Amino acid sequence: MDQTSRSRLNTLHESSYEALVQAVVDYAIYMLDPNGEIISWNAGAERIKGYRADEAIGQHFSMFFTPEDRAAGLPQKLLGQALETGVAQDEGWRMRKDGTRFWALAALDVVRDANGRVIGLAKITRDITDRHEAAIELDKVRAQLFQSQKLEALGQLTGGMAHDFNNVLTIIMGSARLAMNSKDPQRVQKLLQHILDAGERGTQLTRQLLTFARRRDLQVSRISLPQLIESTQLLIKQALPETIELKVELSPDLHEVELDPSQLEMVLLNVIFNARDALEDAGTITLQASNCTLNGELEQLYGDFVQISISDNGRGIDEQTMPRIFEPFFTTKGFGKGTGLGLSQVYGFTRQSNGCVKVQSEVGKGTTLTLYLPARRG
Repeated sequence: MDQTSRSRLNTLHESSYEALVQAVVDYAIYMLDPNGEIISWNAGAERIKGYRADEAIGQHFSMFFTPEDRAAGLPQKLLGQALETGVAQDEGWRMRKDGTRFWALAALDVVRDANGRVIGLAKITRDITDRHEAAIELDKVRAQLFQSQKLEALGQLTGGMAHDFNNVLTIIMGSARLAMNSKDPQRVQKLLQHILDAGERGTQLTRQLLTFARRRDLQVSRISLPQLIESTQLLIKQALPETIELKVELSPDLHEVELDPSQLEMVLLNVIFNARDALEDAGTITLQASNCTLNGELEQLYGDFVQISISDNGRGIDEQTMPRIFEPFFTTKGFGKGTGLGLSQVYGFTRQSNGCVKVQSEVGKGTTLTLYLPARRG
């Protein structure tokens, strides 16, 4: 092939590529020079951003960023990152010509010539506002479901709470009557101490119940598991009959974890409520927590984890039911006795926390559900 033929072929390739880029209308595709000024513009960019080519070419690409992002130096940061590493990606609000905002998924890729010299950057932007809004709505629905699970749990706690408060009031009223009729100062002092102790017990129960019931946004924090489990025990015991024993076995020096404590409390309650129902009238529920290291054997997870296991010696789960236990709204309980969201919420929580959940069960011998939560050390 002679030089003229090669030149014609290259021209044909370039024109075909330009036609291809211009035919794309779902993505804004344009070129920047190394300083961030726009040097090309496709039909998709005009459709998404609202600017014609003659209005955009020659302008700095920071014109599409929100005032707050420009003030924070985000355009320069992304440009510098791309020039340094070869690529930069970002997701956030961008501005159209008419001043409206859209949620953009954008990428910057460095373009080099045959000698490796940077000649510009390819900028690709996609309008994913619908996806972003759908994600926000999904988060709202999840929050509503989480709150409904709390209300369901509170309903199961109220019976035990009422019994406990009745005991507290019995102590207070009985001690007060005895103190009124006693002329022995030491006995009166002892009875008053009983009243104070009972009042403190009632205050503690109320505080735990209010903390658990409070509606609040997701608040991830670094937490100590022994403290959280000890606090949750006060609520758990309200939902368990006297015929069911709760054993708690915590290994020393448990790693801290970083997650939302109210969600973990809800998870523990959901699993223990299931264990309680599996036991029916009597039995033992054991809650254990220990440190462990995973090397990819579970969900390809690696590193230090804390495993929290909840076991019961109840009826177990059969082979037909086991594959469906994490399905939303699936339940083996009778009508009105469960929403089928408990274990679904457990699964979602562990995935959101970058962990996993494992269930082992044998019909007639019981079930063990284990949460694996990433440890936070240092």
